[in-house]
Parts: sequence; structure tokens; C-alpha cells
Amino acid sequence: MNKEEEVRIPISVVIITKNEEEKLPGCLESISFADDVVVVDSGSSDRTVEIAKSYGARVFVEPWQGFSYQKQFAVDHGMYDWVFILDADERIPEETASQLSQILKESCLDVNGFSFRRKNYFHGSWVKHCGWWPNRVLRLVDRRKGSFDGRSVHESWVANGPVKALDCAIIHLSFRNYSEMITKLDLYTNIGACDLYGKNRNSSALKPITHGLWMFLKVYILEQGFRDGFDGLVISLMHGAGSFFKYAKHREITKYSARLNDYTIKNS
Repeated sequence: MNKEEEVRIPISVVIITKNEEEKLPGCLESISFADDVVVVDSGSSDRTVEIAKSYGARVFVEPWQGFSYQKQFAVDHGMYDWVFILDADERIPEETASQLSQILKESCLDVNGFSFRRKNYFHGSWVKHCGWWPNRVLRLVDRRKGSFDGRSVHESWVANGPVKALDCAIIHLSFRNYSEMITKLDLYTNIGACDLYGKNRNSSALKPITHGLWMFLKVYILEQGFRDGFDGLVISLMHGAGSFFKYAKHREITKYSARLNDYTIKNS
């Protein structure tokens, strides 16, 4: 078979959701190239499921059991072996979508996955520092040759072979406002504290301070968050606070015998 006769390999796009009625339509509109769309919802109380079905997605409702589990469940329910893993607040630009037909040809599939640069936007602006660019992420994968790493937060796909880095990008709309940043900070630090507790890590009063200060300096100075103006300062402070509260909450659980159930995470 010559190149002209090669047929593009079909692709499934998978998305996990909960209460994403505002963000989901834009995400689904950007993936018209998909041969199959899977949405795994963990109990939305808004119109998320209705919207997903209106765009032709196959919807599965699965109780929340952590990011790795939910995304692995979604990947496993795709119709095709090549899967694009996407979040509801992400978009595939037209120029990236147009390249997928060339990427997914038999002659190109000598790798187990493709990574993309991710453009993170906040308050309508592209954040070019703070460690937010190029923010490379592995999203297009052969599900037969890898799996999620099992982490409850900051999960990642682990490919069993080579991965090709592409120059094209995906769009991430990030947070809508500072309040959403704080809400997610609380969620993720709860998860992080539980992970530390589950691994029997030692806690001390010094760890939250040293980890929090180092993270702020790393993002604001080393990763040049100061070049992103006031939002860069806020992002850097949030990274520092996230590290601080992860270790502070871990100390609270271990030292003061706080009920672990108080930190049990539900996707919200």
C-alpha cells in the first residue's frame, strides 16, 4: 500500500466530567475529527450528561474513584485503540486537528504515543511562564501499550515504549478566576495530604514552610512567573500555597489524629 492509499487510523476521544456544562460544549465542538467520543461522568447535577449526548458522545456514569481510575475507565471504553485523552476545559485548535489525519497513518505508528505542547490561558491571556509553557502533555496514546500511573492527582499516562513529541499544541482554558484556583487548591492539597499519609511519610512543622517557600521561588523566579505580571504573582503564590497546605494538612492528619474521612476527596 503506498502513501496515497493509506487510510487514517480511527481515534476515540475520551473526557471525564462532573458539572462541566459551561466548558464541555467548546471542548466537544473542537473534536469534530473524532471517530468516537466517550464521556465518563461522575454524577453531575447540571446538564453535563445531556449536553454530551446531544453532541453524540457515548456517556458512562461511574462513581468517582480518583483521576487515574476515571481516565483509565474512559480509555478502556473507547471503541478504538488509539485514544486522545482530553479534559473538558481543553480545546483542540484547527491546525492541530488537521495534522492528526497525517499523524495517524500506519507508516507513522512506530511509537506508542504522541505528546503535545499545551497553551494555558488565564483571564483571556496566554501564560508563557510560571512553568505553564510549553507544559508538554502526553495525550494521544495507543491504549494497548500503556496505562495510567494510578496516582489520585497529577496523574499521567505511562507508555510502554517510545513517545513522539509534536510541535502542535492543545489549548487549556485553565481557571476562570482566583476563586476557582483556591477551590482546586483545596481539593488537590487534600488529595496530596492523603497520598503522603498513605505512604507513611514523616511530617514536621518545618516541611510546609520549606516546601511552600521553595515552590513559590521556583515558579516566580526560576520559571520567571514575574514576567506574567500580577497573574504571574498570583499563580506563583498559589503554587507555593499548594505545596504548603499539602504538607500542613498531612501534618494535621498525623499529629492531631484528624479523621482521614475529612480529607476523602470527591470530584467536585
